[in-house]
Amino acid sequence: MTIGAFEVPTRTRKLQVALATIYCLLSAGVVFGYAAIKPVLVSEGVYRDRCTPEEIEKGVRVCFGQELHLNFMFTCAAVATNVCALPVGTILDKYGPRISGMIGATFFAAGCLLFAFAKELPFDSYIPGYLFLALGGPFVFISSFQLSNTFPSNSGLILSLLTGAFDASSAVFLVYRVMYAASDRRFGTKQFFFVYLIVPVFTFLTQIFVMPRESYKTVGELVHMVEEEQYHDSDDELPETVRNSVQEERRASVASEIDVLLGSKGGERHQRREEVKRDISGVWGAMHGKSTRQQILSWWFALITLFTVIQMLRINYFVATIRSQYSYLFGDHDAAKAVNNFFDIALPLGGLVAVPFIGALLDRTSTTFIIGLLVATATVIGILGVLPYKWAAYSNVVLFVIYRPLYYTTVSDYAAKVFGFVTFGKVYGTIICLAGVFNFVQSGLDALTHGVFKGNPVPVNMMLLTSAVVVGTALVVYIHLQAKRIKRDELVREAENAEETRIPGIGSTSYTD
Repeated sequence: MTIGAFEVPTRTRKLQVALATIYCLLSAGVVFGYAAIKPVLVSEGVYRDRCTPEEIEKGVRVCFGQELHLNFMFTCAAVATNVCALPVGTILDKYGPRISGMIGATFFAAGCLLFAFAKELPFDSYIPGYLFLALGGPFVFISSFQLSNTFPSNSGLILSLLTGAFDASSAVFLVYRVMYAASDRRFGTKQFFFVYLIVPVFTFLTQIFVMPRESYKTVGELVHMVEEEQYHDSDDELPETVRNSVQEERRASVASEIDVLLGSKGGERHQRREEVKRDISGVWGAMHGKSTRQQILSWWFALITLFTVIQMLRINYFVATIRSQYSYLFGDHDAAKAVNNFFDIALPLGGLVAVPFIGALLDRTSTTFIIGLLVATATVIGILGVLPYKWAAYSNVVLFVIYRPLYYTTVSDYAAKVFGFVTFGKVYGTIICLAGVFNFVQSGLDALTHGVFKGNPVPVNMMLLTSAVVVGTALVVYIHLQAKRIKRDELVREAENAEETRIPGIGSTSYTD
């Protein structure tokens, strides 16, 4: 079930958007601030027991076993964030956004408690603790998407607010690291995560008392409401003439309320904008009407999934190992620490700066162009990532924090345009789920880097770069060729549908659409 935004007071809808932005900012993507909290965990001695006596005697900052376990903690969280996208969508569709948000808040609270008591529990609770923090994020964030329909004429702005809040949430652990240093390490993880319990409690209470039980209707559903006959069971008791009049008044009343919500001719403008975007894309509708099985077995699916697997692996590998990578490349721990600190600030800011422009870029350029831009940017990032120069490191970080939100948004945009919304949840969820599962390969890359290559990140980065270029190029070429085929087929259909008409008084024939 869904509800029309006009059925809820304006003040309530504004409050819902504001509160959702706040709790998304504080919880939706905090696990991706791993690079910021990792130094705190190292300072707190987390997994120090994994170091050998020789490593402890040498006084290494982060030993091999400690590095692997800390990074595995992040890997599990990154995998969970992506894999759970599929069940989150199912739960959201079946039980509504309120239940989804409450589940997310519960998971998040469990993560906080496991971290707070980690040193006192008889088992390793850091990995499950970070895992629960990761699980809570998608439930809270994805259930907030439907709030973009609270004010349909400003849906893009609301989505930008929510997405920006998600990206900025990675700064939570940066703020904590600053507080940890300012307190001379007295404000430890136990104290912080006890205080942090305020966030899931706030989110849970907000779901109960403020957030809607059902999702808001989309613009298309609102327009469809007007077109449908507003029939009630009680109408059967009325005479036919009266019944028709009552139903017409009911339709007019709903249409009036929707017009106020969308603005004058809002539905028509929305439809025209969608048609323009479809034409620009070049691939819109390529697999619409096909079964889920047919879509998943297509090259459209295979290539974007391979590309997503590689790019997500590269992104999460970089987030988890940025300090150790530049420590090796620079041969200077302090210089690497400075890059890490810059990255911690740039990551949330990059999302906030880039998100407002990403939507415009996707709407105004073809899918071939935007995927080509992704491949080109990823290639430049890969090259900069293996150069042992500070200018290259900082340039790499700047490009990376802009590329990350562009990449995630483009994949969902591709899935919507190519496969359609009928199967979007299953197809897009499968893409992200597979990419998440393959992220476990990151642990193998860590072992390869520190074991076989003695801490040198260049070989692994070159392998990832090469595979990304090969798969990315194949994807761009395929989309380009298919876009040309789709355009050619459209022209053929238009020619076949042209009506032959004979101009009066003239023996010639003309063709008109």
